Order: sequence, then C-alpha cells, then structure tokens
Amino acid sequence: MPEVKKAPSAGGAGPAGGGSPVRGGGWTRFVTARPRLTLLVALVLTALAVLAGGGVADRMGSGGWEDPAAESTYATEELERAFPGSQPNLLLLVDAGKAGVDDPAVAAEARRLTERLAAEPGIEGVGSYWTTGSPALRSEDGTQAVVAARIAGEETAAGKVLDRIAPEYRGTHGPVEVTLGGGLAVRHEMQTIIQEDLLRAELIALPLTLILLVMVFGSAVAALLPLGVGIVAILGTNAVLRGITEFTDVSVFAQNLTTALGLGLAIDYALFVVRRYREELAAGAEPSAAVRTTLRTAGRTVLFSALTVAVSLAAMLVFPQYFLRSFAYAGIAVVLLAATAALTLLPAALVLLGHRVDALDLRRLFRRRRAPAEEAAERTGWSRAAGLVMRRAPAFAVLTTAGLVLLGLPFLGVRFGTADDRQLPATATSRIVQEELRAGFPGEPGGALTVLVEGPATPAEHAAYRERIAGLDGIVRVDGPVVSGSGTGARAYYSVVPEGTAVGEQAQRAVGALRAEEAPFATSVTGQAAVLVDSKDAIGERLPWAAGIIVLVTLLLVFLLTGSVLIPVQAVVLNALSLTAMFGAVVWVFQDGHLSGLLGFTATGDIETTLPVLMFCVAFGLSMDYGVFLLSRIKEEYDTTGDHEGAVRFGLARTGGLITAAAVILAVVMVAIGTSRVTNTKMLGLGVALAVVMDAMVVRSLLVPSVMKLTGRLTWWAPGPLRRFHDRFGISESETAPGPGSADGDREAIPETVGARG
Repeated sequence: MPEVKKAPSAGGAGPAGGGSPVRGGGWTRFVTARPRLTLLVALVLTALAVLAGGGVADRMGSGGWEDPAAESTYATEELERAFPGSQPNLLLLVDAGKAGVDDPAVAAEARRLTERLAAEPGIEGVGSYWTTGSPALRSEDGTQAVVAARIAGEETAAGKVLDRIAPEYRGTHGPVEVTLGGGLAVRHEMQTIIQEDLLRAELIALPLTLILLVMVFGSAVAALLPLGVGIVAILGTNAVLRGITEFTDVSVFAQNLTTALGLGLAIDYALFVVRRYREELAAGAEPSAAVRTTLRTAGRTVLFSALTVAVSLAAMLVFPQYFLRSFAYAGIAVVLLAATAALTLLPAALVLLGHRVDALDLRRLFRRRRAPAEEAAERTGWSRAAGLVMRRAPAFAVLTTAGLVLLGLPFLGVRFGTADDRQLPATATSRIVQEELRAGFPGEPGGALTVLVEGPATPAEHAAYRERIAGLDGIVRVDGPVVSGSGTGARAYYSVVPEGTAVGEQAQRAVGALRAEEAPFATSVTGQAAVLVDSKDAIGERLPWAAGIIVLVTLLLVFLLTGSVLIPVQAVVLNALSLTAMFGAVVWVFQDGHLSGLLGFTATGDIETTLPVLMFCVAFGLSMDYGVFLLSRIKEEYDTTGDHEGAVRFGLARTGGLITAAAVILAVVMVAIGTSRVTNTKMLGLGVALAVVMDAMVVRSLLVPSVMKLTGRLTWWAPGPLRRFHDRFGISESETAPGPGSADGDREAIPETVGARG
C-alpha cells in the first residue's frame, strides 16, 4: 500500500500522530511462517486447560456479598465460634399436619431426628422446638416446627456435608414430613441451578451464534472461526479460575461472565480481524501478506480494545467483596485469552485457509451470493446515515441525549438490598421452606439483629443494657443475653427484632442506633441488615476509586489511540450515557416488578447492592470495545486525508455494520444467560444485553457522529507537549506514518473512498 500523507493542521487542530511506518514484528512473522506449529501448540494448551479446569464449579462459592473487614463479618465469625447455635445455616422444617407438633408421636419422632442430626459429623449447635420450647421455632397454627443446626466449615466443605445428609433427612419420617432450608441450603441450591442454567444457556447461545455468524460472514468456514476463539477463551479461563480457587474464594456467578465475554469478545475480535483480512484479500494481497497487514492494523486495535475492557473489569478488584472480585478474575482472564486467541489462532488459521475462508457459502441456499457492489452499497448506506446525522447534528445530539437520560430516570428511585431465597425460582425446595417460615412463623426468619458482647459484665450491666436497647425506636423485641465463658474471655449475645422487613429501612436504622448505643463492654452488631449497611458503606467508600481508575485509564488509552484531548472525554461521557437505559430498566423491571410475570421472577422491592457496580464495569468495558473499533477507523482515515467529516463517515461506513452485528450476537449470548432461573443472573444478562444494543445502535450510530460534527476539527486538538508524547508512544491502526501534506486531503465521497481502498 503506497504511503499517503495527511493534510496539514492549523493551530494544533489537525490530526495528531507521527512516527515511522510500522513494520511487521517477530510475532507476526512467526504466526504467518509457522501456522501449523502455532495451532498445534494452541491445541495442546487447550487440552491441558480442559484438564486443569475440570470441576471448577464445585470449588466455587455462592456468597461473597459481605465485606470481610466489616463489623458484621467479625461479629458473625465470633458468634460461630462461641455460640454455634446462634448462627444456624440449616433448618429442618417438620410438618406434623393435622396432628400438630405437640402430638406425643410427633414430638418423639422430632426428638429422634434432633438427636440423630446432632450426632452427624460436621454438625454443631443443634436445637429444636421440642428440645428448647422456643415459640419462635413453632408455627402460629401449630402444624409445623423447626430443627435448627449449623454445618461447620467453609462453604464448599459445608456443601458436601449437606449433600451427604440431605437424602437421609428429607422426606417422610413416621408421622412427619421433613424439608430442608436455611441459608446454606439456599446458597447450595442456587449454585446447582446456576450450573444447570449455564449449560442450558450455552446450548442456546452456541447454535444461535453460529447461525448469526453465517448470516454475517456468509461462509460457514469463516463463521466457525470466532466460535473456536471463544471456546478456547472459555476453557482457558476455567483453568485460570481453578487455579485461583486454590488461594481465594471465587463466586460461581463468575462462570456466567466467562461464557458471555468469552463468546462475545471472541466474536467481536474475530469479526474485526476477519473483516480486515477479507478487505486485504479483496485488494489483491496474498493470504500471508493479508494476515501480516491485518495483524499490524486490526490486530493492534484488538489488543488495544482488550486492554480497555480489562481495565474496566479490573476496577472491581478495589472492592472487598469476593463476589465482585471474582468477576474481575474471570473477566480479565477471558478478555486477555480471547485477544490472545484472536491474534494467534485466528491468523494461523487464516494463513492456512487462504481464500477458502469464504468457502461453504450457506446463504446461497436461500438467495444468491452478495456481490461486491452490494457490500459497497451497504457501506454507502452507513455513510449516508452518518451524513444525515451530521447535517442535523444539534437535533440528533440533543434528542438522543435527552432520550437516554429519560430512560435512566427510574434509577433515581433505586433501593439497595441483599440477595435472599427469592432469587430462586418459586419451585426451589429451599425457597419453599423459607416462604413457609415467612408466612407461618412469628417474626421473619433470619431478620433479627444480633448484638455480640465481649468482655466481663455483671448481670446488672447486662440488664441495664438490654433495657436501653429495648427502648430504642423501631425495636420490637430483645431476647437474651445468652452468656458463655468468664473474665476477659466472656462472650454474650442479644437477639434484637426490629420493625419491618429483615433488610428494610427500619432495620438499617436500627443497626445504626444499636452501634451508637454506649455500653460498659465491647459490642458489635450483625444480621442481614447489618451486612447490608456494611456492604453499602464498603462500596460507597471504594466506588470513587474504581470510577477514577476506569476514567483515568480510559482517558489515557483513548488518547494513545487518537492523539486528541477531546475524544477521550467524549468517549467516557458517551459511554456513561449508553448505560442509562440499562440502569433505568433494572429498577423499573427488577425492583418495581414490571414484567416480572413475563420474565418469571419475584420482585423484592430492591436491588442487590453489588449488581449495579458489576453491570457498570462490564457494560462500560463492552461499550469501550465498540468505541475503540469505530475510533480506530476514523483516526486511520483522518490521518490519511485530514478530512474530519469524511473520516467520520468512512469510519461508520467501515464499522457500522460490523459493530451492529457484533452487538446483536453478544446480545443473543447475554439474553441466553438472562434465561437463568436465578434473578441476579437474569438481571445481569438482560441488563447488559440492553446496554450493548443501545450503545451500538444509538450511541455509535447517532450520538458519536453528531457530537463529532459539533466539535469539528477541534476534535483532534492536543497541546504541543501531548502531541509530541503521542507521536512517540501513540498507537494507531494506520500502517503508514502521517506526513506534512496530502493530495487527497479534501476527499469526501465515502463510496469513492471505499472503492479506492478496497
């Protein structure tokens, strides 16, 4: 390709960039010279990843919403050690039917079950209505009662104990029917359902994705390439997560992100690489030369895009909850592996396939093969659409921005809560037990706050403290204290029942009041509402750091790509706008319950605290992915011609169809994830799908060209020191260095440009 120089800039308003022509590196030469060896090594590594990643789901947890350093976490751990019975995670709901729980035969059988459970290895703190007489363990109608226990150990080990004992206790025992519930049973069943749903999502997404790829590429051979890249990325990430579980906790929810990003980003990157490769072939290049050019141009953009997505996901590492950190582990791994596969396996396969990449055109079964003129017409359509938007730039910019802001308004009414059994489908056994407890037993199960007391205290001090906390606003009842030990090792706890629901505003205010109450001994408060308060505080404290990391690194990376000061700011603002519809829909649908019947979930009136953070990081990263693809082609054309409006039209003509196709395919994958029976997974999948579609079809198609028209040539301005910095360190998709003049600087006709450049 001959070197073409750019138009001169006036007053620093011209295109930034510089340097010498980029030449093929050692890696490019290796991939194109030894494609079979490259594929063989990749095949061996993938096989090892399959072996290393086997059984990773069994080592994952289904919790991770709490802050490990919070007061509530400390109190819970101390209570587990000193008072195992105060923190039961396993409940046996014993149904006596019409006979009632006080029937002698029922009571005798229930006591046998209680004694038998207490003798099980790994079980501690066993108590029941029949051994304690506690009215809280008896239903109001007298037909049901509870055996409460704690399965000791960390989550994975506790789950294995539950699997072992559940078949022995579930079912009919003489005059009673037993079902299992409690926090551990809820989390364990959630983990099982997520694994089943993930398999179903993959079975849905893979064939649909292949059909869409065939429609995009035409060739069945080309369509299989992105799927291969995605499968390699997913299998590799499972192996990475398996290794991470040796050192820290990882949430089972992270597997959903692995599948979605593994397929979605692999398809994005493969679409971009294969499209550029086919352009080079159409221009007359030989396959090896076409691959080298593709790696030097589109390959750089893919690597750059992967870094921006990885940074957005890495921001979740600043949060203490392992639920969020798990998505960072999975996301970073799958993004980098998808990019690596797209820049190694894919080029090697393209070298071996050559022109056969277009083989097996399945579209000819339904219609004739698209002629090059038709593909040019498609690009001309995108070019004309961009021209229309730019001619009416103020109207498109204002109306699109107003529409996105309007869609996001419901998020102003967001209420944060914690995940509970209602995340599960209504048919889940552990949820049915919790519903029975909520409806038929006094108080809300698990809704009480627990105040841990440490240090010596006299009975009078305990009585005075109990009287004071019982008199606080919003407190219904105080039970206790239950005392253990003496001297400096003395421990005691109070059970405090607040007004309202377990994690409602009244319960959260009660947490603050209990923590503010003075006492002659050390106190700490735990319970569902306390965990929520601490989680919100932890997220609020670290959210500015996470946002700052995302914004600053995004500004730097986009500057390195474009050499402009204004474009990075535009990218951050427009990306944030693209997420408004997602956040508005999350509140309108999942919090307020609209469409709950259609989508099959139970609205709880709040949103789990960590979900908006997760969805922001994922959706922002994916939006930047599309933004980088578009900006790289705009910058490439602007460096060549110096024509700002022509470059915008060219960039949209070259990437508009590509970005739309990638967004639709990724949305299909996310919607497949959104078919999950667990509400949080459904929210993540459907919410991110909406964000991706809005970004590709509204922000990239309407808002970006209209805003770039309004900013004009100022779009490319940068002060002298920054221009020189970009000349030295910047990254561009252009193969040639921009020069001090251009014969084609006034070229505007995108159809002619498309034809001239293949």
